[in-house]
Amino acid sequence: MAGISEDGEVKSGLPKFQIFKGKSASLDIQNIDTDMIIPKEFLKTIKRAGLGFAAFAELRYHNADEVASKGEDVAIPNEDFILNKPEYNGTSILIAGDNFGCGSSREHAPWSINDMGIRCIISTSFADIFYNNCFNNGMCPLVLTREEVEILLEDANDPNNELTVDLPNQKVIRGNGETFDFEMDAFRKMCLLNGLDKIGLTLEKVDKISEFETMRSAKYPWLDGASLKVPDKVAMHGNAPIWEKKAEQLAQKEALENA
Repeated sequence: MAGISEDGEVKSGLPKFQIFKGKSASLDIQNIDTDMIIPKEFLKTIKRAGLGFAAFAELRYHNADEVASKGEDVAIPNEDFILNKPEYNGTSILIAGDNFGCGSSREHAPWSINDMGIRCIISTSFADIFYNNCFNNGMCPLVLTREEVEILLEDANDPNNELTVDLPNQKVIRGNGETFDFEMDAFRKMCLLNGLDKIGLTLEKVDKISEFETMRSAKYPWLDGASLKVPDKVAMHGNAPIWEKKAEQLAQKEALENA
């Protein structure tokens, strides 16, 4: 899950997703839509943080409407729901039914799943908008065949299971070592591997942006304004690639000073 800034918002930049190991749980329901993922009653914020309690609320609680109006403290958990079972605490991979994430385009759906600790969802198919929103939030949605998904659903019945997602080599690795290959767009893969969201991608060009702003200020000073400049401070996730770049620049500066 992404880091949280002082105002409770998720920081820019994302945790890198490379070789990921975690416990899987099965949710083999077909056509799980975004209203099942997070009911409309919970759509009261534009912040990505703090929505984990709302994920799958109507499956997860006996009193979802009351939880939506009064908060998590009044929740009466449905003990039969897979992610409420103590042995599935810490689940980070969800094995899901076909056409996951269909319905309305609310980005709160991946926000809530991510905030409850799910970093990877495996299904035979996803709704396009939900699929794209997963990548924007550092989550890894994977498409496998129905036969492969059914094998992983069976594996997930063991609460002590461990599944590995090897993103660099595009393989899902079962506990017994068997592997399933998956396809992924090269650009999306690069963003996940390097922890880059849209802001992180922009900040990869921060030197060129600053150079342009300096030139523009010199030539067209009347265009200067707060809305036209890169802010002095941007809350970044601790593992965001920009810190590696900053460390390299600092090391180069110190080397020159000590030469």
